[in-house]
Amino acid sequence: MNKQESKYFYTASLMDEALLLLLEKKDYEFITVKELCEKAGVNRSTFYLHYESMDDLLEETTERLNEKFLSSFSALPDKNDATSSVLTKSKYLIPYLEFIRKNLKVYKLIHEKPQLFQNDKAFQAMYERIFDAALTHFGVPEKDKKYVLAFYTQGAKGIVNEWIKRDCADEIERVASLIEKNTFADSIENERKE
Repeated sequence: MNKQESKYFYTASLMDEALLLLLEKKDYEFITVKELCEKAGVNRSTFYLHYESMDDLLEETTERLNEKFLSSFSALPDKNDATSSVLTKSKYLIPYLEFIRKNLKVYKLIHEKPQLFQNDKAFQAMYERIFDAALTHFGVPEKDKKYVLAFYTQGAKGIVNEWIKRDCADEIERVASLIEKNTFADSIENERKE
């Protein structure tokens, strides 16, 4: 990366951070380019060198958050290794919960304003990378995968949302255990053994 690229990415990260800070205080539609630039410490012309609109910045900010989230998993299963795709186990849940705790302010915003952060887009990437292999491992028929996935994710999301509302005060291991105990994976695994 040359000096010019480095400066570009540094400035972009300043604007990403400024946007997230402003979102903590006001609705997205009321944030102006002027106040964003003031918060980021950049000129308005610099903003327009990077983005055509606030929506472009929001899209980039969302992509960076999603990349940061996915890279936080040190133990991602190999897409082709079905035996390692048991996502409801602590080895996958704990890195996820640690990431949330470390980025609590951002996650509060994401859960308050999911439409702004394109959660569906991020979730599709996770589905392709992780969840599909887990569902295949458990023998879930292709036509049922979306339903089973919805059941799992809504339950896990409910537990995580409650934990976020409580400022991630409970121990990560306890929350991971709750998700692990209350997921479809154990019941599917038990059905397969019978």
